[in-house]
Amino acid sequence: MSIPSISRYIPQRLPFVMVDKLIFCNNEQTQTEFLIREDNLFVADGQFLEMGVLENVAQTCAARLGYLNESQPVKIGMIGSVDNFELFYSPSIGETIITTITVTAEVLNVILLSANTLCGDTLVASCNMKVILTDIVSES
Repeated sequence: MSIPSISRYIPQRLPFVMVDKLIFCNNEQTQTEFLIREDNLFVADGQFLEMGVLENVAQTCAARLGYLNESQPVKIGMIGSVDNFELFYSPSIGETIITTITVTAEVLNVILLSANTLCGDTLVASCNMKVILTDIVSES
């Protein structure tokens, strides 16, 4: 499944969008794709910074929620915590990253997930994240 119009599933808007495509999504796992561009807010000296990787993970979770709840308005979420974050490789402008999140627990408005981000066969980063979904509906 490739869904090119990611904007219908996430609350973020340019220039703060860190996912391009939703590649796969079910209740447990979601995968997105993102091309690192020169004008990205989280690019410095030609490299995608770790803050961008973390936001990409959070937006992959947002895409999951938007896709699974497609008939409802998109709600805003927040990163509650990040644990065990490791950055192994900083992707460069022009490279594409694939992020896969696996939901490990979901209770009420709190989602716990593990994430891996790849650039080709190279592991970019991994972490565990807590995302808290608010009742605030995106204005977009």
